Amino acid sequence: MTTTRSAGRSALFKFSLVLSVLASGVYQNAGAQTSYELNSGWKCTSMNSVKDNGTIISQANYDLAAWNPAVVPGTVLTTQVANKQVPDPFYGMNNEKIPDIYKVGRDYYTYWFAKDFKEAAPTGSNQTYLNFRGVNYSCDVFLNGHKLNNKLHKGMFLRQSYNITKWLSKNGNNRLAVVVYPPDVVGNPNGGQGGDGTIARGVGIQYTAGWDWIQPIRDRNTGIWDKVTIEHTGAVVIKDPHIVTLVPGVRQPEGAQQPAIVQVSAEVENATGAAVSGTLQYNLDGKLVSQSVTIKANSKQEVKLSDYNLKNPKLWWPNGYGPQNLYKLNLQFVASGKVSDQKNIEVGVRQITTEWNNKTESRQVNINGQKIFIKGGNWIISDQMLRFSDARYDAEVRFHRDMNLNLIRVWGGALIERPEFYEACDKYGMLVFQDMWGSGDCNGRWIDPMKADDQWTRRKYPDDHDLYLKSVADQVKLVRNFPSLAIWCGGNEITPPEDIFAALRDTIMPKLDNTRWFIPYSNSEEMSRNVQGGNGDGPYGVQSLSTFWDYRTYPFNSEVGSVGVSDYESLKRFIPAENMVVPEFDASTGKTKTDPVWEYHKYIGYDGFIDKYGKAKNVEDFATKAQLVNYDQYRALMEGFSSHMWDWYTGTIIWKTQNPWTAMRGQMYDYYLDPNACLYGLHNGSEPLHIMYNQTDGMVMVANNTFKTHSNMLLVAKTYDMEGKEKVLTKVFADVTPTTTKRYLSLKREIEKEAKDKGVFLCLQLLKSDKEVISENIYWLPDANGDFSGLQKMPAGNLGATAKYLKNGKVEVTLTNEGNGALAFFNRLSLVNADTKQRVLPAFYSDNYVTVLPGQTKKVVIDHNPGADKNLAVTIGGWNITERTISIDK
Repeated sequence: MTTTRSAGRSALFKFSLVLSVLASGVYQNAGAQTSYELNSGWKCTSMNSVKDNGTIISQANYDLAAWNPAVVPGTVLTTQVANKQVPDPFYGMNNEKIPDIYKVGRDYYTYWFAKDFKEAAPTGSNQTYLNFRGVNYSCDVFLNGHKLNNKLHKGMFLRQSYNITKWLSKNGNNRLAVVVYPPDVVGNPNGGQGGDGTIARGVGIQYTAGWDWIQPIRDRNTGIWDKVTIEHTGAVVIKDPHIVTLVPGVRQPEGAQQPAIVQVSAEVENATGAAVSGTLQYNLDGKLVSQSVTIKANSKQEVKLSDYNLKNPKLWWPNGYGPQNLYKLNLQFVASGKVSDQKNIEVGVRQITTEWNNKTESRQVNINGQKIFIKGGNWIISDQMLRFSDARYDAEVRFHRDMNLNLIRVWGGALIERPEFYEACDKYGMLVFQDMWGSGDCNGRWIDPMKADDQWTRRKYPDDHDLYLKSVADQVKLVRNFPSLAIWCGGNEITPPEDIFAALRDTIMPKLDNTRWFIPYSNSEEMSRNVQGGNGDGPYGVQSLSTFWDYRTYPFNSEVGSVGVSDYESLKRFIPAENMVVPEFDASTGKTKTDPVWEYHKYIGYDGFIDKYGKAKNVEDFATKAQLVNYDQYRALMEGFSSHMWDWYTGTIIWKTQNPWTAMRGQMYDYYLDPNACLYGLHNGSEPLHIMYNQTDGMVMVANNTFKTHSNMLLVAKTYDMEGKEKVLTKVFADVTPTTTKRYLSLKREIEKEAKDKGVFLCLQLLKSDKEVISENIYWLPDANGDFSGLQKMPAGNLGATAKYLKNGKVEVTLTNEGNGALAFFNRLSLVNADTKQRVLPAFYSDNYVTVLPGQTKKVVIDHNPGADKNLAVTIGGWNITERTISIDK
């Protein structure tokens, strides 16, 4: 029998293996005419283990037999984990067994990386380039015995590009060697936010010294952490093209459109000793736009093409408001009848504007002239050890789409996200609020006894302002063409130093990306007027549901959240069996006694909310009841904000929706991409057309986050007792205008009467004229004492279930509550391997934690990777349903 510990380690190993496989594909970025990634076959060793320099190591005859396999892109720690030199830091308290750079010194994590590759020297005027998209923190680069960089390259976020044409070997056998040094200041991981704060003296990731949701990353992410590519061009290379789309007027997603304007420019560079004449041109929607240009020898210049009027454009819209149309734009430089270089870019035609909403006293975001109520999630990073993959990015962003959100904020203590993240956001309609590097915690907004330096000193971080500005300019060029990018932000809860901020606001952003909203910092008065005092964002813990509805918080709250422990299957993946101990909340003191491993993984308490469902018998029971709290918390959060849209609020952003490691707070799905009930509470509470109930005043409301008027809808309100007996409270025809919330009637008195003794279920529905349900919302309401006493004695439900394949990779499950008994309450569906019962991850459910009314049938569609597993089944278990497994009909 497999133990919990070994099963957890096995899951971790398999998951890491999947990531490695996903990351090993050929690089298909919108790159040059021929571009490929150097992503396998790397070797590495500690700098302490070799005495030779880079000119010797980079020669093909230098012996690398004693070196270890290396993960590139990756970090030193990524490689150590892959080689089993250290235990997986995500399991238990293994992270404590890994040496921390602050104690062992920078040399311990200074590493050589080497890669042998085949590449013939180009002929004629053709050129070959070696490109690094990110090295942390500094490095020297050698190829075939030659040093490529004139001085030490510094900066985690500053790209490097080397013309290696003259250094390629004649026989086509080449060796690349890179020595990578950790950040100059690594910070003391003393338990503070960003440790002692000195990690912010560099231009890099701040959370690596630890935060209140993550433990320190022992190597501080030292390594060749982003893509390394070889690129082939002719004499002229295209660099950093810039695409701008202008969509004047107020648009609708459907129907014929007035023209949009497309503006294209790029930097072109001639690497040869002779002038080159040619044409910079692009094809968009079957139309050719071109500009003739002569580029002097060994020089570069910016070329702007004529504005193009795109007729009847297919527009790009945020999730929930319209389709995410994308055009393919092929930008080429053509000389002497041959393509010297080309970039393939997907263009989303849209325009972003903002305006001050005088009623809410906060900023309002408009897309294509239409106001968008922001429903967002805060994002840290996909993986703390920077093990990125296109597939993981796609899955995580898709989960945000499935939550019915329309924005992701990339938090300032991490990084400017990778192009692959933005590609997923373009695809799924997620606007992006992109912070630059810096946080109030490290950069001096508050007095903090955990910090090494005083506030005035921290206010000047980072040490190298020029490097910071060069890095920002470079990263803006990297991601500015993605339509999903909506907002640039100077930093998390603080601006960068005054000279940096002035350069960003007055020079860099106007020059490089002047069509997006740039705000000073994430809770800035320019974004949200703070008349309440405090920090301007939060709170972050479990709250009474009435708080979300009735307490008026900040009008554009950039960080507000609650709890987020995942279910028992998730917990088993990283918590040893001996640490499966239920947290104990003491109501008299308001404190919780927690197992050390839970504390290490940043558990925050559910206070007395679990006990309202009955004292937890064990961890499995605790985690099951936690899902009820999770669902209720996040449904209420988004319903409460939506109930006051354009009145109190122009938007809100949840802190936070994902974790880059096995943490136990602020997540809608776990590190392994297994969703919990938080996700589906949001999925419900954030749906574009949504009927909802304010449990404080009993008001039934409809939130309409679409541009359409919905009329001739039948609003139905009914209750069910614990045995399933139905009582209709009202049926009334209703309508609602676009992008608004409408109040209809209060049912407070009737519902309090029904719920008094045992609690009650409230079912709200919106029906079309043909009785099709277009919005359904089922609440479980407590008794007069605030407890769910009826749920604790609820009779068993009678839930029938069948499953069939709709096509390869898509399963439809039909759930039927047979007879006239109790509701089949809060059912979790899982796609599993039929033999092991292990969940298939990731899998995407059209809904989950589903409640089925007496006599009702519901269908849930499950999407998964068609090649993930051929032997599949579905497990179903709920509050009053015994878990069982059903087969899937072919």
